[in-house]
Amino acid sequence: MANGTNSSPDLSYPVAGNAPTGDIDAPLVAAAQGGDLQAFEALVARHQKRMLNIAYRFLDDYDEACDVAQEAFVSAYKHLGSFRKEAKFTTWLTTITVNFSKNRLKQLKSRKGHEAYSLDDPIDTADGSLRHDPPSNELSALKKLEQDEIRQRVQHCVKKLEPDFREVLVLRDLQDFSYEEIGNILKVRAGTVKSRLFRAREMVKECLKRVMGEL
Repeated sequence: MANGTNSSPDLSYPVAGNAPTGDIDAPLVAAAQGGDLQAFEALVARHQKRMLNIAYRFLDDYDEACDVAQEAFVSAYKHLGSFRKEAKFTTWLTTITVNFSKNRLKQLKSRKGHEAYSLDDPIDTADGSLRHDPPSNELSALKKLEQDEIRQRVQHCVKKLEPDFREVLVLRDLQDFSYEEIGNILKVRAGTVKSRLFRAREMVKECLKRVMGEL
C-alpha cells in the first residue's frame, strides 16, 4: 500500500482505564506489534470493507474513499506501536479513518471551491427537480431505508449534513458504534454525541420527506 498526501491524523486517545474486554482483534494486534506482517494483513482483510464504507459515507466518492481507506491502514501500520489498547482496535482504526476522511473532505471542498450544501436544495433529475410536500409519518430506521431503490436518496441527505452531524450519524446508525466509542473516536462527550445524533436524524428525516414523499 502506498502512502498518500494527507496529513497524519491525531492518534492520541483519552485515558480509558483498563484495556477493553472482548476485543477479538487483540491476538492479531499483538502479533502485528511483534513484527508479524501477516497478522496485520489479516486485520486489513477483516476491516477494510468497513473502513471503506465509513470513508465513502463522508466523501460520497468511491475512488476517494478507496484512497482514504488505504492511507488509513498505512498510517495504522506505521503507528501500531503507539496503540496502547485503551480502546478496541476497531475504535482506534476508525478514528484514523474518520480523521483522514475529514481531511480529504476539506481538501476536496477547497480544491473545487465547494459551497456548503443546504438541506432545502432540491434533487435534480432527468425530469426536473424533485421536491415533495412532507408527509406526517416518522422516519423509518436508517438501515431499513437503505434498499436499492432509495439508497442514493438516503446518501444524498446524509451528504448534505454538516460534518459534525454526518459523522455521528454514520458511526451510530450505519456502523453501530456505541456512544462511548463514538465519543472516543471524535473526542467529545457522550452527551454531545447524543445531541448531535438527534439533530442529525431530524435533519435527515426532513430531507427525506422533501425528496421522497411518504416512505
